[in-house]
Amino acid sequence: MDATEFRRRGREMVDYIADYIEGIEGRQVYPDVEPGYLRPLIPSCAPQEPDAYEDIMKDVEKVIMPGVTHWHSPRFFAYFPTGSSYPAMLADMLCGAIGCIGFSWASSPACTELETVMLDWLGKMLQLPEAFLAEKAGSGGGVIQGSASEATLMALLAARSRATRHLQATRPGLTEAAIMEKLVAYGSDQVVATLGTTSCCSFDRLSEVGPVCNREDLWLHVDAAYAGSAFICPEFRHLLNGVEFADSFNFNPHKWLLVNFDCSAMWVKKRVDLTGAFKLDPVYLQHSHQDSGLITDYRHWQLPLGRRFRSLKMWFVFRMYGVKGLQAHIRKHVQLAHEFESLVRQDPRFEVCAEVTLGLVCFRLKGSNKLNEDLLDRISSAKKIHLVPCHLRGRFVLRFAICARTVEPAHVQQAWAHIQTLASALLEAAQE
Repeated sequence: MDATEFRRRGREMVDYIADYIEGIEGRQVYPDVEPGYLRPLIPSCAPQEPDAYEDIMKDVEKVIMPGVTHWHSPRFFAYFPTGSSYPAMLADMLCGAIGCIGFSWASSPACTELETVMLDWLGKMLQLPEAFLAEKAGSGGGVIQGSASEATLMALLAARSRATRHLQATRPGLTEAAIMEKLVAYGSDQVVATLGTTSCCSFDRLSEVGPVCNREDLWLHVDAAYAGSAFICPEFRHLLNGVEFADSFNFNPHKWLLVNFDCSAMWVKKRVDLTGAFKLDPVYLQHSHQDSGLITDYRHWQLPLGRRFRSLKMWFVFRMYGVKGLQAHIRKHVQLAHEFESLVRQDPRFEVCAEVTLGLVCFRLKGSNKLNEDLLDRISSAKKIHLVPCHLRGRFVLRFAICARTVEPAHVQQAWAHIQTLASALLEAAQE
C-alpha cells in the first residue's frame, strides 16, 4: 500500500467507522456466537501472497463483527463506560502515524512534554492540590498508565520501595530480604481506598482514612477509576475531598471522559517515590538533558520501557469539547441514571439496592437470588440490552450503568420496558 492508496483507503475507513457508529443501534448489542466460532472462518495459516484490501474488509463484517460486543451501543448498560469520541479516534490515527516510542524526553520531546502538560490540565479540572502538579517545577506530577490496575501496582511497588529505603536508612543492619518479609499492605475487599467502587459506586471516606495513613507514615493510594471523571463537575467535586492526604491518585479518562482506551491518569506527590523504584538508566538511553531538572523520562514512571503518544487523545478531546462540553456529557449520564432509578422505584416489584450517586443504578426484583439470576438469564438470552450483575451483602443484584456517548432517554425507557416485560413473564411462570 503506497501513499496514494492509503489516502483512498483511509477515507473509506473513516466512512466505515462513521457508518458503524451511526448505525450501531441496529446491531445486536451482545454477540450470538459460541467459543471457538472464529477459527473455522479463517485459514489455518497466514497467506503467502498478499490478500486484497476489499477481501479483508468483507471479512471484517463476516468474521469480526459477529463476535463483537458493541460497547458503544446505546443499548449497552454493562460494566462501566469506555470512552469514545471522534476527536479521540482522530488523535489515535495521528499517534499511530507518528509512531514514536516515548521512553525518554530525547526519544520524542513532544510526546513527553504534552503528557506532562495534559496531566496538569486534567489535574486543574479536578482541582487537585498543587502538590500533584508539575507546572511549578514541584516534586509531584502526572503520568498516563495503561489501566487503574497498573496504576495500583505502580503505587504498591513504589510504596514498598520507599518503606524499604526508609528502614535501611534508620536500621542499617536490616537486609532487604528481612524487610520484605515484614511489610504489610492494608486494604478492604475493594483492594485500595476507592472512590466509586465497581460493584455499586460506593465511596471510601478519605477524610477519615487519610489522616490515619499520614500519621502512621503509610502510603495512601486512591483509585477513582470510574468516578474520577465526574469530579470535573463542581457539584461532584466534594466526593474527592480528602485527596490531599493521598500519596498517589488515579482515575481513567478512558472510562467516562470520551478518551479512547488506554488512558489511565495517575498523579504522585513525590515523583522520586516512583523513579526511586523503577529507574532504569543504561548508557544507550541516556541523553544530555536528563539531569537538567527540566524534563521527565517517563520510563522511570511505569513498568514497560516503551510508551505510545497517548496524550494526543487528551489534547484533541479537551480542546474540541472544552471543559463545559465534558461536564455536559457527565451530567447527561447522571441524569439518565436518576431517570432509570425513578422508573424502578415506580414498580413495587423492584427495589433499588444502593444510593445512586453518578451513572450506576443497582436494582433487583424483590425476592430470592435465584429469581434475579433467572431474570438476568432472560435479559442475556434476549440480547436486546446488555447488563452484568454484582453481589451486595450476599444479594444478587443487577447493575444498570449509563455507558454510551449516544444514549438518550428513549433508550433508557425502552430498556426498562424490556426488563419489566421479562420480569412479568418470569413471575407468571413462577406462579404456575
